[in-house]
Amino acid sequence: MTPQQSIAHYRIISKLGEGGMGEVWRATDTKLNREIAIKVLPQAVAADPDRLVRFTREAQVLASLNHPNIAAIYGVEERALIMELVEGSTLAERIAQGAMPLEESISIAKQLAEALEYAHDRGVIHRDLKPANIKITPEGRVKVLDFGLAKALSNEPATLDPKSSPTITMRATLAGAIMGTAAYMSPEQARGQTVDRRADIWAFGVVLYEMLTGGQLFRGSTVSDTLTDVLRGDLDLSEIPAGIRPVMERCLQRDPRLRWRSIGDVFVMLEEGAPAAPATPVPRLRRRVTPWIVTGLALALGGAGWWRATRPVDHPLTRLSVDLGPEALPSVNLTAAISPDGRRLVYRARGPDGKPHLAMRLLDQALPTLLPGTENGSDPFFSPDSQSIGFFAGLQLKTMSVQGGSPVTLWSAQGTAPGGSWSSDGDIVTAMGSNLPLSRIPSAGGTAQPLTKLGPHENSHRWPQVLPGNKAALFTASPSSSVLDRADIEAVWLKTGQTKIVQRGGYYGRYLPSGHLLYIHQGTLFAVRFDPEKLEVQGSPVPLLADVAANPVTAGGQFDFSRTGTFVYAAGKSAAENWRVSWLDSSGRMQPLMATPGAYTMPHLSPDGHKLAFVGSSADIYVYDLERDVTIRLTFTGESNWPVWAPDGRHIAFSSGSGLFWKRSDGSGDAQLLLENSNNVRAWSCSPSGRLAYFERGSETNFDIWTLPLDLTDPDHPKPGKPEAFLRTPAAESIPRFSPDGRWIAYRSIETNTSEIYVRPFPPAGEAKWQISTGGGLYPVWSNNGRELFYEAADNRIMVVDYTVEGGSFVPGKPRQWSEKQLFYTGTSNLDLAPDGKRFVVFSPVEPASGETGSVHVTVLFNFFDELKRKIP
Repeated sequence: MTPQQSIAHYRIISKLGEGGMGEVWRATDTKLNREIAIKVLPQAVAADPDRLVRFTREAQVLASLNHPNIAAIYGVEERALIMELVEGSTLAERIAQGAMPLEESISIAKQLAEALEYAHDRGVIHRDLKPANIKITPEGRVKVLDFGLAKALSNEPATLDPKSSPTITMRATLAGAIMGTAAYMSPEQARGQTVDRRADIWAFGVVLYEMLTGGQLFRGSTVSDTLTDVLRGDLDLSEIPAGIRPVMERCLQRDPRLRWRSIGDVFVMLEEGAPAAPATPVPRLRRRVTPWIVTGLALALGGAGWWRATRPVDHPLTRLSVDLGPEALPSVNLTAAISPDGRRLVYRARGPDGKPHLAMRLLDQALPTLLPGTENGSDPFFSPDSQSIGFFAGLQLKTMSVQGGSPVTLWSAQGTAPGGSWSSDGDIVTAMGSNLPLSRIPSAGGTAQPLTKLGPHENSHRWPQVLPGNKAALFTASPSSSVLDRADIEAVWLKTGQTKIVQRGGYYGRYLPSGHLLYIHQGTLFAVRFDPEKLEVQGSPVPLLADVAANPVTAGGQFDFSRTGTFVYAAGKSAAENWRVSWLDSSGRMQPLMATPGAYTMPHLSPDGHKLAFVGSSADIYVYDLERDVTIRLTFTGESNWPVWAPDGRHIAFSSGSGLFWKRSDGSGDAQLLLENSNNVRAWSCSPSGRLAYFERGSETNFDIWTLPLDLTDPDHPKPGKPEAFLRTPAAESIPRFSPDGRWIAYRSIETNTSEIYVRPFPPAGEAKWQISTGGGLYPVWSNNGRELFYEAADNRIMVVDYTVEGGSFVPGKPRQWSEKQLFYTGTSNLDLAPDGKRFVVFSPVEPASGETGSVHVTVLFNFFDELKRKIP
């Protein structure tokens, strides 16, 4: 093979090396524009159809491994394996330089143990663990190579005849790997017996010995001599530090029954018995740290497990205020999440590039670390074992290990997905969008399966929590899309999908191991006893805390807890009660539009730009006169939203209850019913001729787009015609916006499993359509100049696309960023374009008053479960 050749769509660049597992080449993935490694299989495998089929099957299992310390397998092409390209030197090269310091050795060993534990838990054994198969990246990250390939490449049955020689000594095709491999084989592997995870534990002990001493533990002059040493030779561990020696001695027990049963146990011993090793290097945040706060937090939380095991049951509540530092950022929903084991906090922080990222802070360490790949991440949640994090970025649900590595995208939502919960059986329960029911998806990846169905008067299901035992999940159900204070806490049985209301009048319900249900109602945290088996509350709710921040617009609660009894919350009012309405120009300059901040949503400017309709915190529509600086309340139902201006600028169509209505924008006269519909119908735009575009939830087709013709001869009493379907497919289509000339409709769809903006002609013309956004889109907005179409991207920045119309075809240009400013997003419509096309109405957070600190604080309560039991026995 030469560097000019290719395999499939992978272009070969240069040879990296070769060994018993085959030749390795550097290559470029021409589809994804990234460099990868290609391992060309040995001829003995490639020429044997049966072995090639079995190898492909094994490789597919190995490709499911997703861990930051395991080099990823991307797939199989022809007679080659497509793998992650790992830069850096091998551990063998590092050991060749001499014995390694104890702290460095322990740091590498712990990362290696985590990789093995992850694979072992999924039934995968390495079988050929050695320093040459372990790489250290320039950032200090351990990457284990060739995971499970010894089995995948072999042609022996699972159980070998004891009379047979060890597999590896029989394989001429693996001659290059014999010496190295024999030195790390477990005794049972050397005898040709069936091996399990304990074989990797033996090899782990041998590798750790070499790191600490710089020499080989088994170094016979021939393969036979080496295998004899493995089976019967003396083990001299006198050079090993005393604190580590007992750990290694048990790794190297020749009888596997006496060896460590789990590599996880080895990790614990290294964590507790060895000197502290430095954490894996990742980008650190620059911050000032108050020493007594750091020390107090580390001592209090780091010793939480020991304290709970030795203290009296009724221990007093302890409160600590923690400054997360100047780089920390507040969140609209959850400011800080704590891991179930109480060891980690995850929160949003400003990175060196100025963008928000997720940061993790081990509670026994002073400084947090940025998590790579979490740009614009929010609403994090932990897996039950505290080893993984789920979060939302743009319109995507992603997961990643707490140790780092690249995040994995599970799916893209139609809109902001409010909350996720990770069950102990591996599923994640969440909503596909802010106005959709719940679904569940395997955390390892797969297809999302519907879990709940919205009731007749329900607008959304959000903020789920899987209960212990994985039989049911709590969630918030609301009749409104923007005001959630009148929501209910419901539960769903995960097997049947049957739901029941467990608490009326509240949101963000959370069950605690103390046997209590917590929820927010009218800005107060309530608690009530709760039976998770019967899904029933017991007794009357009791107000618990009045200073817990919450978001009545999204139903997010600013609190979290660990199973050790530590409670973390952000105090005061949430960001939802503190934003402003502002003008934004393309330079990023913000200018206040309304003086009074509030929980505003769905801004919509009148055709002349002199008035602004919006939804207020009461779930009613208001109209602000920009010239007179006067606001009037247009509706008083407590369930009105989605205001749309009529072409004359004197009337507004809107959604309320189960239908569409029409009313004068000055508030005079009664509202006129346009369309009675129980499918959560939502108005969105009006054409110049007076045709209303709206979307509704179909019984079988998710969201569909419709139009409603209106006779506006008497604009105070419009006569609606018959609704006409514009777009009905199994995908969710929404947010239909008429172009200024009424010839086109821009809309949002998830037909590609990613929320994107499209354009279709109106009236519909067959299958003609054009995709406008790339990488995700939220809300389309047309310019009046007939040349530009704007949209809000998944990262909440405004993009613009130039377009022309040629005959009956729409010809869009390439999207470009209109402004670098990232918009403040609350989960629903948050922008509109001025008639002149030069500035947008947007939302902006309220800046701290002069003299106030901009730091983000959270309150930590210890022994919180005991406090609950005292207040609610």
